[in-house]
Amino acid sequence: MALMPVTEALSAILAGSELLPEEMVALDAAYHRVLARDLAALRTQPPQAMSAMDGYAVRSADASRAGARFKVIGEVAAGRPLDKAVGANEAVRIFTGGVIPDGADGVVIQEDTEVDGSNITITEPTSPGRHIRPAGVDFNKGDVLLAGGSRLTDRDLSLAASMNYPELAVRRRPKVAVLATGDELVMPGSEPGPGQIVYSNGYALRALARAEGAETIDLGIAADTIAATTHGIRRARDSGADVLITTGGASVGDHDLVKQSLEAEGVAMAFWRIAMRPGKPMMHGRLGGMRVIGLPGNPVSSYVCAYLFLVPLIRALSGRTSIHHARETALLGRDLAANDQREDYLRARLETRDDGALIATPVNHQDSSLLGNLAAARALLIRAPFAPPAASGSVCDILRLPF
Repeated sequence: MALMPVTEALSAILAGSELLPEEMVALDAAYHRVLARDLAALRTQPPQAMSAMDGYAVRSADASRAGARFKVIGEVAAGRPLDKAVGANEAVRIFTGGVIPDGADGVVIQEDTEVDGSNITITEPTSPGRHIRPAGVDFNKGDVLLAGGSRLTDRDLSLAASMNYPELAVRRRPKVAVLATGDELVMPGSEPGPGQIVYSNGYALRALARAEGAETIDLGIAADTIAATTHGIRRARDSGADVLITTGGASVGDHDLVKQSLEAEGVAMAFWRIAMRPGKPMMHGRLGGMRVIGLPGNPVSSYVCAYLFLVPLIRALSGRTSIHHARETALLGRDLAANDQREDYLRARLETRDDGALIATPVNHQDSSLLGNLAAARALLIRAPFAPPAASGSVCDILRLPF
């Protein structure tokens, strides 16, 4: 079977990505959820003209010169408007957030006044609208301020509250189940026996999925048997997982049983093996409504594939308007040899030179088992299939890693 190009593999994974259903959640629970539809303001903010400063509300026609004298006829605090209008040469003591009384169209700040009992003299003139927040200066009722498909930030929640929403319609979180396979794996904190290694892949994969807004289900480690692997697949299906991620067992060895197990359970395989490094032995299929991504067992391969394919899938299922990683350009930090037929994703460090140029330097050892180099990397440096040799200082494409 020919290796599938990365772009085709991603298109196959994203094909027919049905949006997950909406659900209503309280505003406090909506942080980093994906808004299901556009949100229009239910009110005007501010609903009336309000003072932006502490001072005195006056008619600006009477306050066009320093030395003008006014009689103070009342006081306005935030939430306590005045029920009478301001007349000629009259002033109202007003505090920040107070509603501008009828008749007034300017505010003289308190530092620009001299108080004499119930009268004031202004030392600086004012003008129409001075120190006043007009009604609707922030937004008006019906204004669409938050777009469907956006992932809600902390600032968005404050805005939605000001728009008078106690709860929001968001997309259900995708459920991502992670199943590891391999007799050689033991849990962290265990004492590995001969030939065993400590299981690490799932911790990065689940954290990556949660960072994108998914719920995760840890299915643990399945032994290298058809029975154990199919049991894990059934558990994922029965848990209502939208996506099943398997790690390990995706290659061609006698103990690589994931593909056999998936097919035995009725998974329709879309592809197996892709033209990329690291991560060639990756597969994808569907079991009813559950999407399956079979990742390699090597931890770097597993993570890079999840970053490139799982993250966009989670975003698509969540209804995000932007699902693809943003490519950037940088300058190579060292020479690179010509590439072969596979698209390469080199782990790279990033630094910014004094002149502002971004430098991407691939780590020296790119073996797909080296977690230390993956943790130290800040980007994936992309090399196209059959790319010619590249000299230090030439332009390259990168994808920044989460940090």
